[in-house]
Amino acid sequence: MGVAKESSAKEGAVAGKSAKPDHYTFEDMRLKVGDRLQIQPPSRLSQERFFVKVIGYLHNVSLLVTAPMNSHGLRLQLIEGEKLVARIFSSQNAFGFVCAIDKICKLPFDYLHLSFPSEVQGSQVRKAPRVKTKIIATVTVADGESVPAVITNLSANGAMLDARRNLAEKGESIKLAFRINLHDIDAYLSVTAVVRALFADTAMDNGVVFIHHGLEFINLQTNDSVILQSLIYQNMIEHPDTMI
Repeated sequence: MGVAKESSAKEGAVAGKSAKPDHYTFEDMRLKVGDRLQIQPPSRLSQERFFVKVIGYLHNVSLLVTAPMNSHGLRLQLIEGEKLVARIFSSQNAFGFVCAIDKICKLPFDYLHLSFPSEVQGSQVRKAPRVKTKIIATVTVADGESVPAVITNLSANGAMLDARRNLAEKGESIKLAFRINLHDIDAYLSVTAVVRALFADTAMDNGVVFIHHGLEFINLQTNDSVILQSLIYQNMIEHPDTMI
């Protein structure tokens, strides 16, 4: 999505949401020093999105953030006056706004003065937002057998698990182990889940039948719960197109 036209940028400020965005105030975002914002630069520079940190603001005057850096640690060659799209997830809302680069500062470090948001759009996400995934899992069924499966979508409370055969009946529990990558660090989770839904589907390309298992996680360890929530919000920010 380009940001050459401000109107189209505003319409897409909150990406990946099917619901029509609502209007919010700056205060609704509850921005704090150190919060991470996702910045979408002008299309002439990159189609990627970059993260910056809030370093302060003066109400109705300016929002100060660190300068976005590329993968080589170099500052993006932004120009004063250019418009950016900024996004943040806070509590149960996804917020987005368009702002202009008022001033590029290099001392005592690289940072930007952005125009204070005059219009903030937001969409409420459900209490357990779900993202599309393709995570290989090992499932331990009632008789102790280990079966490979794929987690095709995931939330902090449950998952959709696909397998070549029925792994359990509704109401029965299974154990599944899988590895995720969170901020470039691998984390290994082993959780217990109850089957809440069960249905078959046939792949269109090869006719293979998959059994979909709708799972609810139970008795999650605190650390596992934090990891899952962090993974979901990481995907919401970095890959909003995976939101379901």
